[in-house]
Amino acid sequence: MRQNTNSPVFPTVSDSSAKKRGICLMNDSFPPVIDGVANAVTNYASIIQRSYGDATVVTPYYPDADDSAYPFPVLRYPSIDTTKLVGYRAGLPLSPELMAQVESRHIDLIHSHCPVTSTVLARMLRRRLHVPLVFTYHTKFDIDIANAIHSKRLQEASIRLLVQNISACDEVWTVSRGAGENLRSLGYQGEYIVMPNGVDIPAGRLPEEAVRAVSEGLDLPEDVPLLLFVGRMMWYKGLRIILDALKQLKGEGLDFRMVFIGKGTDGEAVRAYAEELCLGDKVFFLPPCYDREIIRAWYCRADLFLFPSTFDTNGLVVREAAACGLASVLVAGSCAAEDVTDGRNGFFIEENAASMAAMLRRLLPRRELTRQVGENARREIYISWDTSVANACRRYEVVLDNFRRGIYPARDTWVDELLLGTAESLDVINRL
Repeated sequence: MRQNTNSPVFPTVSDSSAKKRGICLMNDSFPPVIDGVANAVTNYASIIQRSYGDATVVTPYYPDADDSAYPFPVLRYPSIDTTKLVGYRAGLPLSPELMAQVESRHIDLIHSHCPVTSTVLARMLRRRLHVPLVFTYHTKFDIDIANAIHSKRLQEASIRLLVQNISACDEVWTVSRGAGENLRSLGYQGEYIVMPNGVDIPAGRLPEEAVRAVSEGLDLPEDVPLLLFVGRMMWYKGLRIILDALKQLKGEGLDFRMVFIGKGTDGEAVRAYAEELCLGDKVFFLPPCYDREIIRAWYCRADLFLFPSTFDTNGLVVREAAACGLASVLVAGSCAAEDVTDGRNGFFIEENAASMAAMLRRLLPRRELTRQVGENARREIYISWDTSVANACRRYEVVLDNFRRGIYPARDTWVDELLLGTAESLDVINRL
């Protein structure tokens, strides 16, 4: 079966015909870890549980995790602390107790969101439960691997294992066309379908009093254009491009303010660089905020969202900004710029500070133009999580039908059998 790799492929069945399904969602990160993929899994599980069936989340153990408030079960398996190396705990998937817990639930389909431990465990469960396995590729793992492992040989070996794990899944989704191209560049040769993620910020502006309140105590005059960045404070997000461009504008006497919201391993270096450029009176750094209404207020308060990242595979913050009628400045050809039209619902630059400065020089005096382009973004590129998960659930039905008809070929079954056999042996030993 060959799928179109350039756009989402949805079944023609109507929503009303969809059956209630048991979906097992697996990821290496989940709250209390906060990242884009953990957020995606949380929204998948919440919406599936509310509208489409029964969701079960399977994720590594965290000592401070409290899952009692979720309307769906969260099953955790043993893990080791690797946060200093990769930023999160590594799961140990050969867990007899977990296998028994999952088996006790009705599962129709497994959906893994991480190509490492979660997909190893998902393959074992697929073999044991006789259900299809879907995988979503969310992020450029080659960059994460390069940051965590310095040996070139070990990097290449890790990428090969990652690709083998992904290739063993029955159907592969990517969150953007660019994510699919990145997966191809790693050596993946199978088919994939583009299934964009949504955002959990509703479309529309907050009341003006809430918008004004968010910037109280900061030197952010309402008649001065406000620029915004929300995300991890990492150089690969294009932060040097932003700061170098702002330095040029300040030198030309243009008035503006810039707010960065987030944290990251490069945070101190970014703040130090801003001071080195003498931007302290123009640029404000705020800690990460997990109150979505406050983040929404910042989107409503700003005049432009700056996101010159070529790292991100989906750039959900661009759609979050669009939900509030805020236009983004993006690098042409980046994943974040997919489905955006330059000058219509966003603005494109080249990946350098001179291009960013030229764009801001043109836009800062034209706040009515940026407002209109932001409204176009709200109408044209915003995707809610309800829409995204509805599309996924319709696609699940196609996957289940394909699985029943035997369309998916057997993939690395000996590896699956070895993994499952090891887990079952541990189960026997555990009962002795």
